[in-house]
Amino acid sequence: MRSVTYSMSVSLDGYIVGPDGDFDWTAPDEDVFRFWTDEIREVGVHLLGRRLYETMLYWETADQDPSLDDSMLEWAALWKPLPKVVFSTTLSAVQGHARLASGGLAEEIERLRAEPGEGDIAIGGATLAAEAAALGLIDEYRAVVYPVLVGGGIPFFPRHERRVDLELVETRTLSSRAVYLRHRVAR
Repeated sequence: MRSVTYSMSVSLDGYIVGPDGDFDWTAPDEDVFRFWTDEIREVGVHLLGRRLYETMLYWETADQDPSLDDSMLEWAALWKPLPKVVFSTTLSAVQGHARLASGGLAEEIERLRAEPGEGDIAIGGATLAAEAAALGLIDEYRAVVYPVLVGGGIPFFPRHERRVDLELVETRTLSSRAVYLRHRVAR
């Protein structure tokens, strides 16, 4: 069965975006960019909330940007054809290789797990991930933790009232002094 993974950059104090909406501290160096490129190779479908979808729209046409280096073009070549499912109550249409979710998150994940396919089901966006976590749908949490305290904003980990035990699967220190932590939900 395909795993559901939640993977994002996060500050040491647990936020994916600071209180001012800024996330410039997550700008990847070459090593981190290579890491994210390798991560996306393992994804078969990406579930996104509206905000992350809109942030990532740039990559749908990035291959036309003459200023991009080879590693960014490689990322764009992987991201653009990747199937994406967007969860939004405000969008009426999406672009690229994306579709709007037709049902609820649990139903969508159940359907995707039942379909033949390779690669993980990745979830992006804290709000969508919080809903998936509350429903017990996340199999792995993957965080690239940056050495910065932003003091508030949008938290990486959802606030819910139940304990979730995790097993450490992998750690790696990246050249930017960021640390990758991969935990599997203990079931």
